[in-house]
Amino acid sequence: MIKAVFFDLYNTLVQYEPPREELQARALQDFGIEVTAEALRRPLTVADEYIYGEIARGSLSQRSKEEQTAIWVKYEGVLLREAGIEADEPLILGLLGKMRQFDMKLVLYDDVLPALADLKGRGLRLGLISNIDRDMTSLLEEVGLSSRLPVVVTSQDTGYNKPHPEIFREALKQAGVQASEAIYIGDQYQIDVVGANQVGMKGILLDRNGYFERITDCPRVRSLAQVVEYL
Repeated sequence: MIKAVFFDLYNTLVQYEPPREELQARALQDFGIEVTAEALRRPLTVADEYIYGEIARGSLSQRSKEEQTAIWVKYEGVLLREAGIEADEPLILGLLGKMRQFDMKLVLYDDVLPALADLKGRGLRLGLISNIDRDMTSLLEEVGLSSRLPVVVTSQDTGYNKPHPEIFREALKQAGVQASEAIYIGDQYQIDVVGANQVGMKGILLDRNGYFERITDCPRVRSLAQVVEYL
């Protein structure tokens, strides 16, 4: 019997506004490269897999500035390669500079509050497990999640990043449930689904855009409203 549902944060509960693909398209246009925002959505997903894999190996804030820059250069390179755009390092550095100038904020996906209300109404304990290495209090208050997620566990709290088992175990401990009684949902297969499964939780992959058809060994949903199907 499922007693608790935990969520990832970025690209699961919150997204950037304006959307990153729109800003990337605008930055590329400044360098004379015309590409639609739509054409950058799947490449961004591939680039995200790379960056989250790096974060899983160690928080970026703990790396040297040189290493951080190298990681973001590779991130942008993966994005451009997947979009079929040839780019040298000067162009990539220029694009990164442009992206840093844009003003972005985090907003909830439309399905978040209805899903959380539904799950809470069913008597489930709700929580967040995130590889964020800074205090999240103000962010969660800003987007309206602080009162809706009683359990919040981050890499800053535990000293571990997903998919390490300890970050999941700490969340289970705080919620007072066994692993077999919990669901974890996130947008990354390796760090979210595999990480949750290895401690005995039920990992669910959130595939909002339908880009992960190749993954068939776990539940895959397009909306948080579908989580109730796995209770």
